Amino acid sequence: MTSRRPLLVLAAAIVAPGAGHVLNRTPVRGLMFVFYILLLGVVTYHLTTPDHSMIGRLAGGLFVYAISIMDAYRTAALRAAPRPASQV
Repeated sequence: MTSRRPLLVLAAAIVAPGAGHVLNRTPVRGLMFVFYILLLGVVTYHLTTPDHSMIGRLAGGLFVYAISIMDAYRTAALRAAPRPASQV
């Protein structure tokens, strides 16, 4: 794998939730993240008042989305890192 792969996964994860995980060949993990993004986005939307900003109203989903981006990048970076000869 090339060293650009983690950056490609990072870009895909930012553009679409779960896309980075699909590129990492873990689509079920990506679907789980999308499910929890939607679930927590809806929960926090209903628990807040209209006086809050849209970012505040969707904070739960945005938090899981940020974790999803970091997880997809970390997984791609670990897979692209060279392994010592003793672990090959």
